[in-house]
Amino acid sequence: MQKVVLGQIVAPHGVRGDLRIMPLTSNTQLFMDMDYLLLPDERRLHIVKARPHKNIMLVTVKEVTSIEEAEMLRGQKVSVYREDMPELPEGRYYVGDLIGLPVLDEEGGQIGVFKDVLQTGSRDVYVIQPPEGKDILVANIPENIREIDLPNRRIIVRLPEWDEEEIR
Repeated sequence: MQKVVLGQIVAPHGVRGDLRIMPLTSNTQLFMDMDYLLLPDERRLHIVKARPHKNIMLVTVKEVTSIEEAEMLRGQKVSVYREDMPELPEGRYYVGDLIGLPVLDEEGGQIGVFKDVLQTGSRDVYVIQPPEGKDILVANIPENIREIDLPNRRIIVRLPEWDEEEIR
């Protein structure tokens, strides 16, 4: 079963063993929607409560009841099984579902593979890894991202045209 990493335990929070988790996903609502987290060794932590606090998530789990127990988990990544994640509305995707998909131009030519998403604040930027050379960055706007076709496992993009004089 495919796992999706949601975050990394960065510290205990309080004497009862709550976990301070740095999200590694933009969808922090997942911490509130899921009823468990998996540790790298496959141990399951059952979520009692999860809430945002500044740039982290504070998560109470049934299996951890002291600051000492929480401290032993510091640095571990937490994940969930992909099939347990809620379905997203039309036009929304989990990044993990896109990573590795071939990226094609509108004529079907291979550009590269989807590598990652950069969150810039105003809009997401897709990182495409070409067969050779540096990564290509493409803003996630309708003019650039023409189609995301998960059933056929491909992404169709229109690369922006650059004027060589403008980028010097």
